[in-house]
Amino acid sequence: MDRTSQRLLKEDREHGDIMFPLAAYWIELPAGAHVLDTHWHEEAEFFLLLEGEITFQVDTDYFPLRPGEAVFIESGDIHAAYVLGESPCRFCALVFHPDLLASAQYDTIQQTVILPLQEKRQSFPRHITSSVPWQAELLQHLERMMEAYDHKMPGFESFMKGTLLIMLSQIALPGRSVNHSQSEGADTTKIDRLKKVILYIQDNYQEPIRTRDLSELIPMSEGQFCRFFKSMTRKTPVDYINSYRIRQAAALLQQSDRKISDIAMDVGFDNVSYFIKVFRKAMKCAPSEFRKGDGQQASGQSQLYP
Repeated sequence: MDRTSQRLLKEDREHGDIMFPLAAYWIELPAGAHVLDTHWHEEAEFFLLLEGEITFQVDTDYFPLRPGEAVFIESGDIHAAYVLGESPCRFCALVFHPDLLASAQYDTIQQTVILPLQEKRQSFPRHITSSVPWQAELLQHLERMMEAYDHKMPGFESFMKGTLLIMLSQIALPGRSVNHSQSEGADTTKIDRLKKVILYIQDNYQEPIRTRDLSELIPMSEGQFCRFFKSMTRKTPVDYINSYRIRQAAALLQQSDRKISDIAMDVGFDNVSYFIKVFRKAMKCAPSEFRKGDGQQASGQSQLYP
């Protein structure tokens, strides 16, 4: 079973490989743990909640998600998830590049279902629930695909791709698909501004980053920017930067035996004590415990998920 710990990245890892750009992930988080930071990627994704209750964000839309319900995230969509209550959270994610479904040549399938999906003109509903009979069928397909990916029996790749095409055929019926090709101008502006800031953080997290630096990217006044950023991510700029740095540090702790102080400096912390304090708050364990694996189960962050 392929599992990874949360990490806020854009196109920093491959899901599957060039021959089969699809991967599935299973995540289990303890009560009260953070779910997903604001991020996006070039792949499309189905997010299926198995246990717990969360608020899900896609671009500027927020909605509650309950067990047995799913979210479809299109290529480039900003998305995040926030826990509700104190119950544990379990979910799985199926991430794939839309090119996986493309025909070898331009044919009817490419014209009627693949291209409209790639252009976001004919897409899945963002929020998929079992209360709508045909959406309940989509959820059943998702469950079967996750099981097939888990077992990886010979030929499972054909099953995965074939099932995705069947799901596309189901939303081709009148009144089922959603057109996300055109967003409100104000929403598009907000999303583009946020992406610009997040990209800057990702490219410069190893160096000092001032709130003023980020506000000048948009541009906005520093106070206006802080209000805008928190309204979009539910975090202050400092908290967001720290969260990103901690996830980079967690990956380095798992991948090497370098000194914790060196890793702290590499991810942008100039004070080791402060790094340990922030790490413990985010991961529910000290960096040394995380490296040993002692705190990974408690933190719910032992597996990397984008």
